[in-house]
Parts: sequence; C-alpha cells; structure tokens
Amino acid sequence: MSHWIGSALEKLPVGPLSGIVRSRRQPMRTQRRLLRSLLRRAADTERGRRYDFARLAEADDAVRAYQETVPLSGYDDLRPEAERLRDGDAENVIWPGGCTHFAVSSGTVSEGKIIPVSDAMLARDRSFSVGVGMNYLAETGDLGLLGGPLLSLPGAVTEDRRPGTLVGEVSGLLAARKPAFIRWGYEAVPPSVWKMEDWDDKLRAVVDRTLERDVRTLVMAPTWGLVLFRLLIDRFNEKHDTNATTVGEVWPNLRLFISGGVALSSYREMLADLIGLPDQMHFLETYGASEGFFALQDDLGDPAMLVHADNGVFYEFVPVDDYGASDPTRLTLGEVETGQRYALHVSTCSGLWAYDVGDVVRFTQTDPPRIKVAGRTSSMLDGYGEAVFAEEAREALRRACREAGGAVRDFHVAPVESGDLPAHQWLVEFEQAPTDRDHFAGVIDRYLQDVNRHYQIRRDARAFGPPEIEALPEGTFRRWLDATNERVSAQTKVPRLSEARTVADHILRIVGNNA
Repeated sequence: MSHWIGSALEKLPVGPLSGIVRSRRQPMRTQRRLLRSLLRRAADTERGRRYDFARLAEADDAVRAYQETVPLSGYDDLRPEAERLRDGDAENVIWPGGCTHFAVSSGTVSEGKIIPVSDAMLARDRSFSVGVGMNYLAETGDLGLLGGPLLSLPGAVTEDRRPGTLVGEVSGLLAARKPAFIRWGYEAVPPSVWKMEDWDDKLRAVVDRTLERDVRTLVMAPTWGLVLFRLLIDRFNEKHDTNATTVGEVWPNLRLFISGGVALSSYREMLADLIGLPDQMHFLETYGASEGFFALQDDLGDPAMLVHADNGVFYEFVPVDDYGASDPTRLTLGEVETGQRYALHVSTCSGLWAYDVGDVVRFTQTDPPRIKVAGRTSSMLDGYGEAVFAEEAREALRRACREAGGAVRDFHVAPVESGDLPAHQWLVEFEQAPTDRDHFAGVIDRYLQDVNRHYQIRRDARAFGPPEIEALPEGTFRRWLDATNERVSAQTKVPRLSEARTVADHILRIVGNNA
C-alpha cells in the first residue's frame, strides 16, 4: 500500500510534500530560485533599498552578488528594526508591510530576543508541519494514523504592545494557523486548553481531555513528553483503579511521535520504554526555530534530517573555525562537506538577512543534504581548549547508559576545578542510576577522547581531569526551571553546556537547600 500512496502524493505538483521532494532532488537549484524571489519581494523595503536588492536579484549569480554585498548579521543588528515593528510606527522595514506576530527566540518577552514573523513565514511553517505528516504517510502508507486525533503541546502566546499583535513561542503562533481540518476535526484538545498560560495546569487539562481519546499522533518536545506520559499513566490508574505502566495501555493505537525543540536522541529510548508499543511506534525529529523551520527527518531509517530547501529560508553555513572572523567563509547547500561543523545563517521571508541563528550543524550527507544539530555557537565547552560540543556530550551519555547501565532524564555540564586540574562536572538527573558511577564516567571519558582530538590531547598531557558525575535528586531541574523563569512553557529548556558556573552552582544550591 505504501508504494502507491507514496507515488500518488509525490506526484502532486504543488503542496506541502512537493517542497520536500524538491529538497531531495534539486536543493541548490531550489535555493537559488528562492533567494531571487526573496530579494525581489523585499526590494522596496528599507533593508532592500540599503543593499539594492533589486540589482542583486537580477545578477547572473545572485548568490555570489548577495554574499558580496549583504553582511552577516545578528540580533543586535535586528533589534532596532524589530522594536519599530512591534511599536507599529513603521512598515516596509525588513519585509513588505508591517508585522503582527513576534516570536520569543530566547529568554522572556521582556528580556529575550524577539523575532518578527511574517504572515508569509507562518504560511510556510504551516505547510512544513503538514508536509512532515504527508511525508510519513508517503513512506509508510499507514492510513491508520488518520483514524484518531493528534495531540500537540504548543507554547504560550500573549497580546503584544499593540491590540491585534501577538508575541510568544513560535509553536503557539503557529497553532492558531493550523489548517481547519486539523484544528476542528483532528486535534485532541480544543484551543482553550493549549492557550492556557500556566504550564502545569495545561498538562493536567490535556491529560483529563485525552484520557479516553484514541490518540494516534503526538507533536511535542521530548522533555515534556516524558512529563505528560507520567501524568497520563498516574491519572489513568487513579481513575480506573489499575496498574498500567505504559502509555500504550492508555492509547493502544498510538503510532507516531513528532519531536522538536530539543534533540530527540537523548530521550528516544526512555520515550519508547514509557510508550511500550515497539511493533508500531515511530519517531520523527524536526528542526525548527523562531526564525523558521529548517529540516525534517524524512527517512525512518536515518536519524539525520533533510534540509528543507523550499520553506522560505535561504541557508548559509560558516565553518566553526571561521565563526566570528572579520571576513568569514560563507558556504551554500551546494558547497558544504560532510563531517564539518557550521554555524547556521538564514535569510527568510520574514525579513531576516544573513542572520545568525546561533546553532551549529553537521552534515551527514550532501546529496540530498541531511544534517544533525551539534549544539549552539554559545554553548561549546572550550575554556581549556577541549572544544566539546553538545552533540558529543549527548552521545557520550547515551554510550555510558548503554555500556554502564542507567537512563538519563536531564543533564548540564560545566567546568570545575578538581584538585590541581580542571575537569567537567556532569550534573545528571537519572531516570535510572548506574550501579557503577566510576564506570559510567569512564565511558564518557573514553568516548570524548575517541571523537574529539582537542579533548584527547589535553587528557593525554594530563592537563585536564576525567569527568565528575554528580547525581541529582528527582525533580531538581524542574525546580531550577521554576526558580529561574517567569513562566515555564514548551520552549523552556535546560542549557546543556556552559563555560560559566552560574547554572551549575544554582542547581547545586537547590540540591543543598532541599537536602
């Protein structure tokens, strides 16, 4: 069945799946055409006139002309324009017209990065979301997916400075733009639930609304999936006076978990164990941000994600070694290499131009282009020249759990002075603690030496000590999130790595105060 369904869907000339097909078959051709379109549409904006977008769009090589003319930018460059758009006193600034939607990229509404999100981008992101589901149907032919509702956990959104304008998490902005057939005929909970501001109240309301529903699809961050699943099982047992231990006993026809927000790899095994439906359950990872939706896992057999070349985003990749240089190398999808790490920059149909997303990605293949997210440009541990990325830390923990036993719920790594040598302190909240913590630390140490030349050199020279594992009581990270955020929501995350001790010391104080 999957063959004819996939063939029929892929032959559609337009629609959510057609862009995914183009991303596989002709990504760079699609990107060139997209950049010309973006430049033409924004030619009469303030930014377009400053850099003569009209001329760049008609150049023989529009990509080269663009890169030679338009500099890389960051939030400090965008902030004044974003503030003018939020105040409503300007139009045609970075994209045609004004702007009524703003996404919180990090931090809070009052202190974080606020990214303008155009109607054009919201439409693209909506198409991306539908395309993920259509691609799954094309690959599996599993029409049973459509036999029951979808449950998502979007973030909070509030009215911004002006009536009729909204600010919040991009998942919340997008939730209101879901196709009508999903919002009214396929969604497991009504808008009144996912609009609730208190996150704990929202989770409890979701559980109560879905306890007797035949949920088939989940869309959420893995971290909150774990929390939701435990609440669901406890509530089910309370209501039915039974001893269920898996989500599959509550939702026996569940078959697809679409993940976003944080890396799926750290949580997949725990999610699968809690769900307990190994013969029918699939997991798909997506990569999106306030700036746009960038990639999706299009092949169930490959955990890497296909870069979506036709979602209103033109991509540039700066080698990590060049990041922050005065004249960095700027590569396109057609120029990247596998195995290298790149800082991601985007130009979008929201009016971001060569904008630094702050993420580091690594290509696993280039034809078609598939990536894994290696971490944030700001969260590499390199205080002593060890150059450890979040991707390496996640995989080191996964190896340690597999070889030494244990399961990790959450973690944070920071440098620590250990005797005469610096080292990394791993603050770990275990789902299941390893029986031998020294063996667990040893696996982490060996893995990092195997994959990271910088780390290995410093360990061989005895200039850097072995990892130190600090096991935290259950709920420690949640207490830290509550203590450091005005409001916990879908976007609230535990930072994986930090060269400062601020997070680590605060967490340890919480543990001490609750001892």
